[in-house]
Amino acid sequence: FASYYGDHMVLQKEPAGAVVWGYGEPGATVTVVLSEDSGLIVMKKTVRVKGPSGTWTTVLDPMDRGGPYALTAGQGSENVTLRDVYFGDVWLCSGQSNMAMTVLQIANATRELADAARYPYVRVFAVAPARSDVELEDLERIDLPWSIPTAENLGHGNFTYFSAVCWLLGRYLYEALGYPVGLVEAAWGGTPIEAWSSRRALRACGLPEDAGSSKLAFCTPLSPALASGISQHRRLSGPQTPSVLWNAMIHPLLNMTLQGVAWYQGEANTFLHTDLYNCTFPALIADWRRAFHAGSAGQTQPLLPFGFVQLSTYRRQSPDDSFARLRWHQTADLGVVPNARMPGTFMAVAMDLCDERSPYGRRDKQNVAHRLQLGARAVAYGEKDLVFQGPYPTRAVLEVTRGLLNLTYSQELVCRQRDTRAFEVCCSTPCGWLPAPVVAVGSRTVTLALAGCGTLVLALRYAWAEWPCEYQSCALYNTRGLPAPPFL
Repeated sequence: FASYYGDHMVLQKEPAGAVVWGYGEPGATVTVVLSEDSGLIVMKKTVRVKGPSGTWTTVLDPMDRGGPYALTAGQGSENVTLRDVYFGDVWLCSGQSNMAMTVLQIANATRELADAARYPYVRVFAVAPARSDVELEDLERIDLPWSIPTAENLGHGNFTYFSAVCWLLGRYLYEALGYPVGLVEAAWGGTPIEAWSSRRALRACGLPEDAGSSKLAFCTPLSPALASGISQHRRLSGPQTPSVLWNAMIHPLLNMTLQGVAWYQGEANTFLHTDLYNCTFPALIADWRRAFHAGSAGQTQPLLPFGFVQLSTYRRQSPDDSFARLRWHQTADLGVVPNARMPGTFMAVAMDLCDERSPYGRRDKQNVAHRLQLGARAVAYGEKDLVFQGPYPTRAVLEVTRGLLNLTYSQELVCRQRDTRAFEVCCSTPCGWLPAPVVAVGSRTVTLALAGCGTLVLALRYAWAEWPCEYQSCALYNTRGLPAPPFL
């Protein structure tokens, strides 16, 4: 078997067929048998080993959720058996440090770790950090083989495994679905999106693909303050070379049949190619979808559900608006997802989950995962009438004589904070942004005062700052406690 198969694993359930592959003697016949604990054979597949790669691949018949099963691959008198195998939904979790943060590092860690034993059917697997200049067919190393969750393997160490966001997402999905969930983590802190992108995806955005370069080129010269900030905050502590993480940590997984992807990355790109993220992120999503669909012999669906976390906060007083721009670019400059450029996606807004006293990042990963699983249930599982995102403006009407701007929102509003700088307007070219104070909030409407703006309003923005509000206290939420996303 390939290195990511093992005891305790979860394979993707029906309607898809799980792909199984491994190594053998070129030209030999491999027999793959799935059997129940009693020994009853459920299915048998035979496949020939290809030369010169020495690999074989087969697609299992679609299986209903459940288990346990034994999976055996045999060649001649030799065979390998994997035990305690279940069928359920398999999710891949990837990104940088906010995805790599372990359960040990988050709020209420002691309780969360103690709860691990209550979820033996949420299985976990962690890819070891690795880089390569060429696309690998199998993983070089793994940090955590397929495992039943324990306090030890969920809290191994700082940023080492297992991902808190991934674990909590899987746990919440298990509670909602009631059947096994398999979680695969492939994350590395301080890494830009370019390192996770294939050369094809980089070409689509006009970026260089020189895998021999030591780091990505910056679009514009860095100011001394920004260069100092990168050094001080170790934002780019991981590999920056284009495609090296795609090659070593994602490409080897392409044969897996997946239910969905969860992504938490972007901080590194507030310093690198920030204003290309509205291309590089949609391009990565589209490329991963094509690659996983092809690699799984068409079993992973072409529109693979893809969820992501919008950037949270970092510095209270920021010298620029790179975080705000990156948040906007995470939606392909359309504000909400799914949208025409990013179909089949869902987003967890996190700008109100700031954590000023944390030594290593935002520790409230429970709310992040809760918001992600709402999107997963709506987009990936098609739950009807499930509210999974906050309110967004659908109309703006200018009352010139009264100097007011009336916004209509998509959902009923809850105003938690009358922040005088939550909304800003642009009344000149180039933009000099002015506060537009909230003067009234109705059930679905917000009225803004445009003092000093006259009759010309060129643009409006909301929550356009690296630290736009205090903990769970942004200006606007819906009645379910989901924050209104920022917009421009």
